[in-house]
Amino acid sequence: MLLLSIAVPARAQASAEAVRAAGGRILLVLPFDNRTGQPSLEWIREASAEILTSRLAAAGFSPMSRADRRYALDHLGLPQGFHPSRATSLKLAETLDADSIIVGSYVTDGAGIVAEAQLVDVPYLRMSNAVTARGEMRSLIAVFDSLAWKLTRQLDPGFKDSEATFLAADSGLRLDAFEQYIRGITEPDQPERLRHLNQSVALSPEFSPAWMALGREEYAGKQYEQAAAAFAKVGGNDADALEAGFYRGLSLFFSGGYPRAEEAFAGVARVLPLPEVLNNEGVALARQAKDGIPLFRQAMAADPNEADYHFNLAVSLQRHGDKAEALTELAQCLRLHPNDSEAKAVQRAWIKPDKPATAKPISAKPGTAQTPAAPPAAVAPVEAGGLDEDAKADPLERIKRGFDATAFHQAALMVDQMDAARLAQLAPRERAQKLSAQAHEYLERGLLLEAERHYQAALAADPRSAAAHAGLAQVHERSGDAEAARKEAVTSLELMPSVDAYLVMVRLQIAASHLYEAQRNLDAALQIDPQNKAALELRKQIEALDGMKK
Repeated sequence: MLLLSIAVPARAQASAEAVRAAGGRILLVLPFDNRTGQPSLEWIREASAEILTSRLAAAGFSPMSRADRRYALDHLGLPQGFHPSRATSLKLAETLDADSIIVGSYVTDGAGIVAEAQLVDVPYLRMSNAVTARGEMRSLIAVFDSLAWKLTRQLDPGFKDSEATFLAADSGLRLDAFEQYIRGITEPDQPERLRHLNQSVALSPEFSPAWMALGREEYAGKQYEQAAAAFAKVGGNDADALEAGFYRGLSLFFSGGYPRAEEAFAGVARVLPLPEVLNNEGVALARQAKDGIPLFRQAMAADPNEADYHFNLAVSLQRHGDKAEALTELAQCLRLHPNDSEAKAVQRAWIKPDKPATAKPISAKPGTAQTPAAPPAAVAPVEAGGLDEDAKADPLERIKRGFDATAFHQAALMVDQMDAARLAQLAPRERAQKLSAQAHEYLERGLLLEAERHYQAALAADPRSAAAHAGLAQVHERSGDAEAARKEAVTSLELMPSVDAYLVMVRLQIAASHLYEAQRNLDAALQIDPQNKAALELRKQIEALDGMKK
């Protein structure tokens, strides 16, 4: 137990501080206890934590990732399969600087499953009342989605997203695909991990976490082309999107696809221009005989204590004829990293006098004697890496292989914080418009929880936002809550007629076989936008149904 008194790991502590700076709340979800007595259901332990973490993040909280949890356990000297007691779980949460911890268990009930969870308030050492969810085993994901909604209401009694939206968040994910994903991230054997992850993406091709995990495995195995293809499948709004873009760039770089690597790094840099991303974009440019100097300068300005950025700038400057500044940057590299053998060899190669040209030996004619060659000159000492100083005269810029997830996370939080500050300065009506636009982007990508949360925020800013009510109508429609969808659509149309709200009414009325009312609302939608594709498709559907009636 002494291990648990170790100071908070720097990575977890930095992440926690960044979240709190952005006004967030740190949660730690531990794998649930398997009380079924069935080893074949052990995979649900990790599945429970994955589902709850994903749902809570989408609801606006800041749960620690599985990677953070594994990192912390490793630094605390605890095995990854560690089953903590309630007391140890609380101590672990304190060690990780978490505000709240979620612990739970699951049992079987005939052909069903029952999950129970409790929320622990770490600063006050209090445990909430237990919440439960039950359902058939084939609805396991929905069971834990329901549990996540109940826990969210405990964390924030004013939370407005509906349970139906939580349940709809994973409605398109097959349980067998999810099981294969969980087995793929927990198996100790690498070939087995690959086998399970390939099965997962084959069963559910839109499941980004499985593609991300598969990309990591392929990258670790130096299968760079396969890794790049897997990382490309990670959705743009996924929590791992930036990391996927970074490692896709590396994968393309190591497989020789320098132009596409440059594009991948540039895509990440447009969102978060961190120094390692800018550096790698510059290296990809340099490999194409293009000028990466501006990017190396930006990387160095962002992190002047990273020796590699000075080295890369020096190499590019030398290649473009600026020897004086190149030597200055190389000297700075060596001040930061005095034992850099390559940089020392490069420095010697750049400052030594130019050697006079040596005449090439003339080959003897056939049948004539050949003058014996002079003995070779003494060979210069070889630096670490096996290259002499002549070979170091024109070195290659250095790629940064590491991905600092904490730095990316902190930067993303800072961007979110700045966005929130800008939104807060807007007038209520304009703020509602911006939030509704963001929500619409989430809706278009099928991220219902995020969409509903942003639409609710828009209505908090301006309760008379017709766009926010129309958006909520679409969220409720996709979640299967027809009555809530109808109510929001009617409210939106009372405030301002729109195609989106009319079409929600049309689809609901078609589903209820109220074709006359559906046609009237469709006509109203087409008056606003006669060429609307969705409306024209619905007209064909109504005509077909009406023809069947006749």
